[in-house]
Amino acid sequence: MSVIYALIPVAIIFVIIAIAVFFWAVRSDQFEDIERQGLNILMDDDKPNSTDNKPPQDQADKEQESDNDAKR
Repeated sequence: MSVIYALIPVAIIFVIIAIAVFFWAVRSDQFEDIERQGLNILMDDDKPNSTDNKPPQDQADKEQESDNDAKR
């Protein structure tokens, strides 16, 4: 029974902290644009980079040299 005397003030402190965090979020405009983040996942912005598919320049030069040697 004595535990309740400790838990009630702790619970009240948690509620006060939660309310303070909520009002801070509202004042700092955390809820201004809540739809944008949900729509970002639907947008297709996966553009292939031209450098991702190319081999490194040194390796490309070596491959070209070996191709030229094979043609001779």
